[in-house]
Amino acid sequence: MTQPNRASTAKRPFRGAFVVLALIVLLGAGFLVAHRYFGQPLAGSLQENAGADIGGPFTLVDQDGRTVTDADFRGKYMLIYFGYTYCPDICPTSLSRNADALKLLGAKADKVQPILISVDPERDTPATLKPYVAAFGPQLVGLTGTNEQIAAVAKEYRVYYGKAPSAKGDEYYLVDHSSFSYLIAPDGHFLRFINHTMKPEEMAAMLDQAIK
Repeated sequence: MTQPNRASTAKRPFRGAFVVLALIVLLGAGFLVAHRYFGQPLAGSLQENAGADIGGPFTLVDQDGRTVTDADFRGKYMLIYFGYTYCPDICPTSLSRNADALKLLGAKADKVQPILISVDPERDTPATLKPYVAAFGPQLVGLTGTNEQIAAVAKEYRVYYGKAPSAKGDEYYLVDHSSFSYLIAPDGHFLRFINHTMKPEEMAAMLDQAIK
């Protein structure tokens, strides 16, 4: 009977452990990068998230072609979502959820300004944005700008976005992007992330607690 090669079999457990350890290290590093740059602590409370170094000044163009800045929204809570009009699923779902939550909020909804900032400025002109935002209620403001302006505001809010090629051709590209909503205080300070999986009822309750 042929005896097993003890030298080779002895190495296998070591190699397996090394592979597992390497995967753990890589996953941990990936989580830390996402946490640091893309704002992943979305499940935290107001107290845990408030004061984080997220958000900042911006100058963009609204759906009516007017230049607006973050200062134009002072005095209201900004509810900001980064998306785009050609988005097939996540964007309309999140924007509809936000609109439903504001309806449930009642009178306090008057203190909130919902905003869509486009991550697809090449296609999302003011003329494209106008009918799109109107579909989610009269309160929603759509903002776009140059590639440089969008890149700047995305960096301020730690938003990831990037083109994803389409088999239909270059003009049919999609845009991968972060799917959080951001709640910003009337003085411009970041309050919290809102996960796109949060239900309208949960979101309305959270907003009711946050809004003074």
